[in-house]
Amino acid sequence: MNIEKILYRSVSKKARSVLLCGMLICLVAQTVEAAELKKQTAAAFGRYVGASEARMEAELQNGPFLVVDGLPEERRGEAYAHLREGQILVNPVNAKVGGSPMKVPGGLIHDWVGVVFIPNVSLAQTLAVAQDYDHYQSIYRPEVRRSRLVQRSGDNFKVFLQFYKKSLATVVLNADFDIHYNRLGPDRVVSDSYSTRIVELENAGQADERELPVDGGHGYLWRLDSYWRLEAKDGGVYVQLESIGLSRGVPAVFAWLVNPLLRSIPRGALTDMLGATRRFLAESRQSVNNQSPSD
Repeated sequence: MNIEKILYRSVSKKARSVLLCGMLICLVAQTVEAAELKKQTAAAFGRYVGASEARMEAELQNGPFLVVDGLPEERRGEAYAHLREGQILVNPVNAKVGGSPMKVPGGLIHDWVGVVFIPNVSLAQTLAVAQDYDHYQSIYRPEVRRSRLVQRSGDNFKVFLQFYKKSLATVVLNADFDIHYNRLGPDRVVSDSYSTRIVELENAGQADERELPVDGGHGYLWRLDSYWRLEAKDGGVYVQLESIGLSRGVPAVFAWLVNPLLRSIPRGALTDMLGATRRFLAESRQSVNNQSPSD
């Protein structure tokens, strides 16, 4: 155990609260300064994504298709029961090379996978919501403030999204994505989404609003790749989302305390997105059911 943890646990609850507030204030002050994405950081993230996609390809070839399918039988049954009860299952992921976790110098990886079950809907209905990019600003508000389908060619999409997040600081990001869908038989669909441009907005919503340089800003989010899997079974559709993001690193003196907090933010965002997808489909189905037959 390192000395910071020993000192932290030796003080009173009130003192720990003061210490935590002080450290978070220092973090906010530190993140106010600009942070430029380094080539070595971007390259390491690319290697991480490569290792992750190799694992995903193996899963699609030989299983498991959903992360819960890879659990031992008893735990798998419990997980499916929880999903059918309406729970959202979310777990962290850490890509490995040669059995060792990968690290990104100067950056922080946010890799989470979550699954939700949406009863009484079809794969076609779920896919229609996933591809309704013009309305993401309504489906996923407030995290998505603006959305636009820029271009579509078959199963390939170019999409613009504006993200909004208020936590230790208010952050607004403009992001462009390339997205590809692939149908794996009648009951399964997968998609890969890659950010091609993420920029932070300064003075968002004001007359002097402007975009900060690409790979610059404060480093709240430099990269975001997402991988969806949809499977129709059990009278509904299972939706799995794995999200891999890259943000700036945190000074070592704060890392043991602050990194868990920073990692909890993308976990919450992934949970919110899966929950919003289920809620929108449920409300749409209820609206259809409530419509009276036309005369």
